[in-house]
Amino acid sequence: MPSSTGVIEREKSQARLSGTSLLLRDRGKRVKRHWQLYLLVVLPIAYLFIFKYVPMYGAQIAFRDFSPVRGITGSEWVGLDNFITFFKSPNFWMLIKNTLIISIYSLIVGFPAPIILALALNEVRSMRFKRFVQMVTFAPYFISTIVMVSMIILFLSPRLGFVDHILKLFGMESANFMGIPSYFSSIFVWSNVWQGIGYGAVIYLAALSGINTDLYEAARVDGASRIQKVWHIDIPGIMPAAIILLILNVGQIMNVGFEKIYLMQNPLNTSTSEVISTYVYKIGLLGANFSFSAAVDLFNSVINLILLLSVNYFARRVSDSSLW
Repeated sequence: MPSSTGVIEREKSQARLSGTSLLLRDRGKRVKRHWQLYLLVVLPIAYLFIFKYVPMYGAQIAFRDFSPVRGITGSEWVGLDNFITFFKSPNFWMLIKNTLIISIYSLIVGFPAPIILALALNEVRSMRFKRFVQMVTFAPYFISTIVMVSMIILFLSPRLGFVDHILKLFGMESANFMGIPSYFSSIFVWSNVWQGIGYGAVIYLAALSGINTDLYEAARVDGASRIQKVWHIDIPGIMPAAIILLILNVGQIMNVGFEKIYLMQNPLNTSTSEVISTYVYKIGLLGANFSFSAAVDLFNSVINLILLLSVNYFARRVSDSSLW
């Protein structure tokens, strides 16, 4: 009995080895046959590895009292002290509140805006007018952040801005919009909507172009109105793309754009414009407190990861679309 069991085990082992060798040989043939495609993938993979994964090694400075002289591994390990310091900081709740207000405001206003524009353009019958609207709405996307902020400051200037002239024309008093803290989030969000609505609409227009035209013919035969066609055909057709973009947007809800907010900041609106990204820059680079700023940024990234996983799980449960 033991001898027969040993023979069976050896046969199984040889079968596994032969199967593995056949699999490797088959994969080698596929790589050799499509080596050009694999060569194209090498550079993106190298980029991700070098610039995305390798820098993760430095994230450990969030748990150390980092000193550039001693280096990362030579710096003293302090555990969660930097995180605790941030949680006890008087700026903690202000930063969380400002970041969430601007992010949620941007999501509520900025997410449906390109969907509405795409649905409206899809119903336009004049191709010339449709192209004109697309050009006008898409052009602001190419304006750089510095130019955009300069335009905002100039337009809202108390003496030189055209908004001030319009207020005076209607007998209203001048207002320093950039100096009023309660106006900051609205200025930031609506200028983002104006700049990005055309680009977002292109994505949804592409999704609308992929809808089967037989559905529209069937709806026309059934006597459906335009609103009914939009509600029952267009919106379900773009829903997969919308869900994917919503997941990505929620996953970045704690990452408010640093450049634009930093350029729009001034001493008068700091109470509502100071967010986590600008705070990390000021504390880490300007204040040279590298460990503390790394801890704050790592905390921010973990929150984003949790939100991304949660929304993706929820989307997978309630629909057929998700990131994975």
